[in-house]
Amino acid sequence: MSSYRQPGVVLTDRRFTVPLDHSDPGGEQIEVYGREAVAASRAGEELPWLVYLEGGPGFGARRFVGTEAWLGRALREFRVLLLDQRGTGLSTPANRQTLPLRGGPREQADYLAHFRSDSIVRDCELIRLQLTGGAPWTVLGQSFGGFCAVRYLSAAPEGLKEVLITGGLPSLDAHADDVYRAAYPRIERKVAAHYARYPQDVERARAIAAYLAEHRPESAGHRLTPEGFQSLGILLGTGSGSHQLHYLLENASVRTPHGTELSDTFQEAMRTAASFAGHPLYALLHEAIYGQGERATDWAAERVRGEFPQFDAATALKGDGPVLFTGETIHPWHFDVDPALRPLRETAELLAQRSDWPVLYDPERLAANAVPVAAAVYHDDMYVDTADSLRTAAAIRGLRTWVTNEYEHDGVRAGGPRVLDRLLSLVRDEA
Repeated sequence: MSSYRQPGVVLTDRRFTVPLDHSDPGGEQIEVYGREAVAASRAGEELPWLVYLEGGPGFGARRFVGTEAWLGRALREFRVLLLDQRGTGLSTPANRQTLPLRGGPREQADYLAHFRSDSIVRDCELIRLQLTGGAPWTVLGQSFGGFCAVRYLSAAPEGLKEVLITGGLPSLDAHADDVYRAAYPRIERKVAAHYARYPQDVERARAIAAYLAEHRPESAGHRLTPEGFQSLGILLGTGSGSHQLHYLLENASVRTPHGTELSDTFQEAMRTAASFAGHPLYALLHEAIYGQGERATDWAAERVRGEFPQFDAATALKGDGPVLFTGETIHPWHFDVDPALRPLRETAELLAQRSDWPVLYDPERLAANAVPVAAAVYHDDMYVDTADSLRTAAAIRGLRTWVTNEYEHDGVRAGGPRVLDRLLSLVRDEA
C-alpha cells in the first residue's frame, strides 16, 4: 500500500486478489484496485466504511481531486473505498490490448462472462472481509453501480449496513429487448427537448449527417459516420448534456478553398465523444448486464431500433425532418468504426449470442429485505427507465425513494453533497 495526500484527504492505494471465477476460488486469480479516501482530520480514527460502485459498465471509479462533489460529504463520517470494478481502471483492465492474452475471441468472451454484477459483488464481499474485519458496510451505487447494489441485496445482504442508489434501480426481469423498447421513446423526448431549446441545431445536425454520409471522413483511425454522429445523443441524459451538444455542433462547419467542410475541431470532438478507447467494456458488456437465463441479448438495441424508423438518418435526410440522436445503445457497427473496438468484433458477437447467463436478482429475497435502502429516481431518466425503477423499488421491502426532476441521471455528481445528504436521511428514516 502507498498513501499520499490531496487537500483535505488522505488517499491510499489498495490492491486485492480475487478469483476470476468465484465458483472456482482456487483457480486463476485477478487483481482488483480500490482507492481508500479518508478525511485528513480523521485519518487515525476507526470509521465505518462506504464502498462506491461507479456507473457503467466499464468505467473505473471517478478520480476525485481533494474533497470535491459528494466525496466531501461522505468523508464527514465514512472511510470511503472508490472501487475500480474488475476489468476497469487499475483492476486487471480488459481492452483490445490485454484481451488477446486470453487467446482468441471464444476465450475472450468466456473470460468476459465473469465481469458482470454477480462477480463484482463477490469481489466486494472478499474485499469487505479484509477491510472491515467482517462488519457490514454502506454501499453507494451510481447507475450500473446501483444494479450491482440490487444484486448485492439479492446475493449477500449480510454484508450490507445500508444501501444508497442513485439512478440505478434495474428491472428485475426485463429482457434487453424490453429495455430498449422503452428507451427509444425516452431518447426521442430528450432530442425533442434539445431541439426546442436550440432550434438552430436542427439544420446543423442535418448538414453534419449529410456531410458524413457523403464523405465518411476518419479521425485518428475512427470512421465518422451518420450513425456515430447520432450516438452523441448519449450526452442528453446528463444535466449539462444538451448545452454540451449544442456547443459541439456550433463548431462543426468551416469554410475552406474547397467549400464548406467539417472542421478539425468538430471531428476531433466527435471522435473523442464517440470513442470507447477509455471504456471498452461498456460496449462489450452493455447488453450482457441485462442477460438472465437462456435467451441471448442478440444485439437488442440494433434489432429494436427497426421498430422506430424515425431514428434512421438516411430516411430523415431524404425528407425534411430532423435527424434524431440516439443514446445509450450499442450496435454492431460500433465494432467496425472504432479502432478501440475493431479487434474485438468477434468477441462481441459471441457475447451477444451467449444464452447461459445466470439470473442476477432474487425477488423473494428482495421482498423480505431487512437492509435499509434509499434510492434517487430521476424523472424521465434517459438511461434507466423510471417506470422500471419504481416497480423495482416497490419490490424491495423497506426501500425508500426520492423521485425528482431537479437532476438528470448524473445527479449524484451534479448535486453532490445535497443528493448524498438526502439519501442518508431517507435511509436512516430522518427525512
